[in-house]
Amino acid sequence: MDYVKLKTGGKYSVAQRLEQFGTAAASRLAPHFQQAGVAFPPPAITLLAFKDSKRLELYARDPQGTWQQVRTYPIQAASGVLGPKRREGDRQVPEGIYAIESLNPNSLFHVSLRLNYPNAFDQQMGLADGREALGSDIMIHGKAKSIGCLAMGDEVAEELFALAAWVGKENMRVAIAPTDFRHKPCAQPTSLPW
Repeated sequence: MDYVKLKTGGKYSVAQRLEQFGTAAASRLAPHFQQAGVAFPPPAITLLAFKDSKRLELYARDPQGTWQQVRTYPIQAASGVLGPKRREGDRQVPEGIYAIESLNPNSLFHVSLRLNYPNAFDQQMGLADGREALGSDIMIHGKAKSIGCLAMGDEVAEELFALAAWVGKENMRVAIAPTDFRHKPCAQPTSLPW
């Protein structure tokens, strides 16, 4: 099947993908939610991605409204270096807080979650320093290669895709950071990338 057909039509709907792997994803996920004391599926999810350690953490709200860490996943591939995405084709994973824009059941990389990059902040920074063509099509997807996306492997991509479908994309946020500042001191930058 060619790329254009996969991008525009595809052979699967979100519901069909959930029929294919939803039960298996739920059986893998449910024990982790139970151990964290969080309802499954939860009302809201936050994903924290750390570029330097290639780690993605999944958080959900418990019945008291406190965020609990449910799982940690290795990021299989994430191209670029530390620092924000600045332009189309720079192969950088962006840094910031993003919403899930859509679910793609027919991704070239199995299944994917499309982030709303460039968000309002990215656009504001681009405008401030005269940058255009900031890039697009940033995903969290399956497989293990990346040109600016977070490649999670197929099984993890299925879990995240299913969670997004069950929870609702409007109830998910993704924060991508260069490092985990909870465990490393924040160095004073000598110059800002913007």
